[in-house]
Amino acid sequence: MAKIKLIVAYDGTDYVGWQYQPNGMSVQQRLEQALHQLTGTIHTVYSSGRTDSGVHARGMACHLITEQNLPLSAWREGVNRFLPDDIVVRHAEQVDDQFHARFSARGKRYRYTILRDPVRSPLEQKISWQVKKPLDLEKMEQAAQSFIGQHDFAAFRTSGCSADTTVREIFSIKFREHDSLLYIDICGSGFLRNMIRMMVGTLVQIGRGKRPVDVIQKLLEGSGSVASPLTAPAQGLCLMDVWF
Repeated sequence: MAKIKLIVAYDGTDYVGWQYQPNGMSVQQRLEQALHQLTGTIHTVYSSGRTDSGVHARGMACHLITEQNLPLSAWREGVNRFLPDDIVVRHAEQVDDQFHARFSARGKRYRYTILRDPVRSPLEQKISWQVKKPLDLEKMEQAAQSFIGQHDFAAFRTSGCSADTTVREIFSIKFREHDSLLYIDICGSGFLRNMIRMMVGTLVQIGRGKRPVDVIQKLLEGSGSVASPLTAPAQGLCLMDVWF
């Protein structure tokens, strides 16, 4: 018996998310199908978390338990032979019995990509949110500091979120510009459903002058008089890596 850790990258455009859903194909389902084609055995894959429909990943960590005595190369190259072009296993390694992709995770890094251009881009349209009007990056960076630290993020989750607690810790938020693209990297202990998309949506509203810089602090404090955050589109979000 062996426990195998996989790092998976995928374009989430045509999937209902990582986890099985009744309304379409999920990344997990497609990966487990490929494992079955390779080994002839049904394997369940346990992930470090979930990504929603349309969200991408460069470094989704997951693991499986197997009785198959295969070389590590088979868990990468072998599985990849049966995967579509929009999903790939980037890395495979054997881990000890105590490892769990979800419960051993210590933090995650997500990147949100914004296209700041009045003209749409055929190359970036599946991986970014097009914002046509200028953004005040200085105000966005100032406002983002309110997210740093441990807070109750109840205002930054959707109604379908089933998390036991809404307290999360944000380690860092970094902004980087490359031509018309704006990258927002967010590192934290864990995230609620749609939390990052709502964080980014609020930052964009601030950058466009539609909400004041201090609105994030008010939302974190649970002020009932503040309107709910805007949820940024799914396609701009990508899980970059998970660390253990």
